[in-house]
Amino acid sequence: MKAPYLTDQSIAEFIKLALKEDVGDGDHSSLASIPADAQNKANLLVKGDGILAGVELSEKIFHAVDPDLKVEYFLQDGAKVKVGDVAFTVTGKAQSILTSERLVLNCMQRMSSIATYTNRLVEMLAGTNTRLLDTRKTTPNFRICEKWAVLIGGGQNHRFGLYDMVMLKDNHIDYAGGIEKAVKATREYLKRLGKDLKIEVETRNLDEVKQALEVGGIHRIMLDNMTPATMKEAVQLIGGRFETEASGGITEQTIREVAETGVDFISVGALTHSVKSMDLSLKAVKV
Repeated sequence: MKAPYLTDQSIAEFIKLALKEDVGDGDHSSLASIPADAQNKANLLVKGDGILAGVELSEKIFHAVDPDLKVEYFLQDGAKVKVGDVAFTVTGKAQSILTSERLVLNCMQRMSSIATYTNRLVEMLAGTNTRLLDTRKTTPNFRICEKWAVLIGGGQNHRFGLYDMVMLKDNHIDYAGGIEKAVKATREYLKRLGKDLKIEVETRNLDEVKQALEVGGIHRIMLDNMTPATMKEAVQLIGGRFETEASGGITEQTIREVAETGVDFISVGALTHSVKSMDLSLKAVKV
């Protein structure tokens, strides 16, 4: 496992809930039409170009449905794939293959698209010191898979949820009465609870960057929706005292210019909220 949220328990819980949603009290299409003792085979066919993701997860899904299913893998997570590739073959009880099919495909199609887009943006940052981050703009109850896919594509995860890092965004700051009050209240809160969480402060202009620098006691400063010229000036003002993160509407057309301002990180919500699933298919093989 590559991240704290990717535990055997968390993945098993995700699969259990996903199968409950899909299967309910039974896959009646398969139970009705396929003999219970029928043994068959199916291939996972790639019908798009990109980065494959969800391979490790697929094995866990198959075995959650039926421990006796056997999967032979030809491609692994992170592999570059093209139309016509066969990622794996699954063999065993036909009813079990059919019950597993949709969940495996749903996960792998979306994860592969996220990994592919992540990889494309990471390649655009080549030669800079800037790292690509995801966000919390994920599909409810599917975050574990979407953030896993970002890792497979070569990106890095930001915080997983609201609980593992403090991010003081514009609304927090406005409600608290300014950056100084928000940061001081946060530091007192963390001390009172004995929590060791990193604090990130979102800034919207150079004046707010200066306020964040003055109050201190933080880990990272976010430069939100700033022009590259303003970001560059902000990075110079910060001078390495805190990590820097660029965010807000960053696209393929602008990401390189933003990286060249010297920011440490660029966060892109589109990694998880705006991708089109890769076309994959699980096809029966006559035996």
